Amino acid sequence: MGTAKRQRQQSGPTRPTILIANGFTLMDLLWTPWRYAYVTAADGTARPGIPAALAAWPGDTGCVFCNLRAAVDYAIEHGMSVNEAEAAGGLVKRGKHCFICLNAYPYTSGHVMVMPYAHLDRLSALPAETAHELIELAQVTEQALERLYRPHGLNFGMNLGQAAGAGVAGHLHLHAMPRWVGDTSFITTVAETRVLPEDLATTWKRMREAFAELKG
Repeated sequence: MGTAKRQRQQSGPTRPTILIANGFTLMDLLWTPWRYAYVTAADGTARPGIPAALAAWPGDTGCVFCNLRAAVDYAIEHGMSVNEAEAAGGLVKRGKHCFICLNAYPYTSGHVMVMPYAHLDRLSALPAETAHELIELAQVTEQALERLYRPHGLNFGMNLGQAAGAGVAGHLHLHAMPRWVGDTSFITTVAETRVLPEDLATTWKRMREAFAELKG
């Protein structure tokens, strides 16, 4: 038995690993249980995506993102201020064909999503003008995140379909988040907890202001 493999067995329980033929570790598997609530609830909860402050909207589209936008619009139409309604829903910026909202279960502070208003699940299904605006908003999001958080890097990406890891498979969305060297700490890997220095209300306010400044 190889030395590396013996050491793993002698040191007690470890996180699962994938091994190559000679017994040496190819990669570790790091669990992300804080995402479980999001992935399992996204398509299974009654009226998903509607925060308590916007619960007056009576409908249900079955989609987290479509529900969120409809609930925000309903609140505004019935007297709630735009800022109050959009803050309650985490809706940061609207475009003509797409919008940006906070991720309710962020990996890092500043984790937002860019998505079309239309309930579509594939990039190839987007009309050209919607696809163009999606990328334009992603570019502005990059500028906003760099201005606010001074990150070492940025993650931009999307998962198409449940098998690819999409928590909301029916409605395409582009994740964007700032990253820093060492931002996955021992708290994440050992205690199964993410430590975020900023609550969602603060993130929304800062992002809202940053987008307003970039606009003009």
